[in-house]
Amino acid sequence: MIDPGPDLPRHVRAVVHALEGAERIHLLLTHGHADHAGAVESMMALLPDAMVIGPGHPASRLADAGEEVHTDAGSLSAFPTPGHTRDHVAWLWPETSTLFVGDLVLGRGDTTWVGEYPGCVADYLDSLNRVEALAPDRLLPAHGAEVLDPPGVLAAYRAHRRERIAQVRRARAARPGATASELLADIYGDGLPEALERAARASLEALVEYVEDHPQEER
Repeated sequence: MIDPGPDLPRHVRAVVHALEGAERIHLLLTHGHADHAGAVESMMALLPDAMVIGPGHPASRLADAGEEVHTDAGSLSAFPTPGHTRDHVAWLWPETSTLFVGDLVLGRGDTTWVGEYPGCVADYLDSLNRVEALAPDRLLPAHGAEVLDPPGVLAAYRAHRRERIAQVRRARAARPGATASELLADIYGDGLPEALERAARASLEALVEYVEDHPQEER
């Protein structure tokens, strides 16, 4: 089971029911956000022999790069993809050229949230590049539909992030002394919902840090 999901009783019962009869159970995590790993504790109470592997939960064992987990459908190997979180991991299913990508990309749109830690934007762009070099035939995000055009989707996510970086460069050049709040309006406009402001601010701060750390990068 990859990313058991949120800690919702009905959801947990449904997942546990789906695993009935399994000889061994591995709960594999891509990262520790509650919508991905929140159910781990409840599931472990119902499945005491399950092994948890991956980042984001105290009971889990962290996966090393390339570490394999053997299943009846083939092996899954850990493929570090930091950016969305520092310890984000994708899981490669080589037999089908499929990569379970967690929140690296979504099955819709052209962006995911990147703003959790210093250096996250550089890490994220590097992760997109390394997944592109891996050349999987299919991406399975944790949200949305499967991705059957990995090169196109990865390029779109990279282009969106690069455009945000360019926006920050232009805004800072136009108003060198602008506050974070002023830049927030410049980048995201005045219609940003209040519920999204905190996440948008963290994303903006990460972009500003990237711009400051890469002053000579092509603009």
